[in-house]
Amino acid sequence: MVHAEAVTQTRTETDSLGAMEIPCDAMWGIHTARALENFEISKRPISVYPELVVGLAMVKQAAARANAEIGVLDQHRADLIDRAAQLVIDGQFHEQFVVGVIQGGAGTSTNMNANEVITNIALELAGRERGDYAYLSPIDHTNRSQSTNDVYPTSIKIGLSLSLGSLLTELDLLRKSFLAKATDFHDVLKVGRTQLQDAVPMTLGQEFHGFATTLAADYERLRENAVLLHEINMGATAIGTGITTHPDYAGAVERHLRDITGLDLETASDLVESTSDTGSFMSFSSSLKRNAIKLSKICNDLRLLSSGPQAGLGEINLPARQAGSSIMPGKVNPVIPEVVNQVAFAVAGSDVTVTMAVEAGQLQLNAFEPVIAHSIFQSIIWMRQAMRTLRVNCVDGITANRARLGAMVGSSVGVITALTPFIGYSAAAALAKTALLTNRSVADLVVEAGLMEPAEVEKQLSPSRLSGLEPVTSIIPIIAPEDVPTQG
Repeated sequence: MVHAEAVTQTRTETDSLGAMEIPCDAMWGIHTARALENFEISKRPISVYPELVVGLAMVKQAAARANAEIGVLDQHRADLIDRAAQLVIDGQFHEQFVVGVIQGGAGTSTNMNANEVITNIALELAGRERGDYAYLSPIDHTNRSQSTNDVYPTSIKIGLSLSLGSLLTELDLLRKSFLAKATDFHDVLKVGRTQLQDAVPMTLGQEFHGFATTLAADYERLRENAVLLHEINMGATAIGTGITTHPDYAGAVERHLRDITGLDLETASDLVESTSDTGSFMSFSSSLKRNAIKLSKICNDLRLLSSGPQAGLGEINLPARQAGSSIMPGKVNPVIPEVVNQVAFAVAGSDVTVTMAVEAGQLQLNAFEPVIAHSIFQSIIWMRQAMRTLRVNCVDGITANRARLGAMVGSSVGVITALTPFIGYSAAAALAKTALLTNRSVADLVVEAGLMEPAEVEKQLSPSRLSGLEPVTSIIPIIAPEDVPTQG
């Protein structure tokens, strides 16, 4: 029996280049179809960044309201566009935003994808057929008073601002997780290290508190740089001169966008400069890189501190998440910090891409905003997920090897630093050398040399003094090395 193949129903749409058949079930149209042919690059549609799609819909909604307010678009069509855009803002029809994230044309394909989808949704709301552009046009109505060159960067800035909220939430949760561990480990004394060599004592709580503090600083830097994204260039149209717009449009669309987004948006004072300059994206990307690199450094520390379990530092235990080897039984690897490291490498690479794209802008427009948008949105998403898995699958379950840490502090020559205010640097250095050669306790050597009483040594080597929580200052005596009794 022969089965007839299903016939795909199409509609015919035309543009200045000719006609194309568009699937009837598609909300997009001919401009999107041409982009699908031309930019089969990334295999990733713009819908993978839902905040960008929402940003586009918010711009179209604000433009429709502004156009109706100033009288350049009739209220009926403006209401249809407004309602259609709201459906997209609410999360519907995102699968119709199909153009690739990497594209030529400075984002024109993305803008037209939004114009066509919102127009066809609006046509159906009006009881009309998709593609009935004589009734409602993607360009003459949905794109009225607009150009890709003001719509696209404004949509990116809104989308990034929306994305940042969830990133900051995860960053703060991770900070609190490290802070909780700092409380748990507040009394766990350990050996600090500089240049991978033994230094002075500290507590494990202090170490984890430092992680929390550095993340708190990044939280503030991200918020500061995000403010730069609030400057928009709506009303600039092609190059910033505002050609084809009503004199009242820029003010009206800014007001409506502020109301729709809840963001403190402000129209640039120089629209020509704002349309050609993409420096705000570079600054924001740089703050993401800063956060990623500092996260990577923290993960490096976690991997070092947990190294072993027998032949490494072995100071902390990371939760065992999966078998670590196909050949070595029982091996468990620090896979969560490792994946965060790799995310940081990718974010750093994306920042280089953004920097190069910003520099490559020419004259009145930067044609490379698509790769800027893709790079930053990807960095935000990857970092958000990386922070979550680091918190849930690693930090929350970290435990301290208290016995090992105590033993290392007890045998550490570095503790003699705490006694230098009482015996002087030269004497301390001589005794440290003796302790290393004889493998004897620093405390015992100080007492045997008659430099301090046992009770005083014990007091000064208490956890609070060793970790600096209880500082000690006094007149330091000068004791020459030759005056320190040597140990046989």
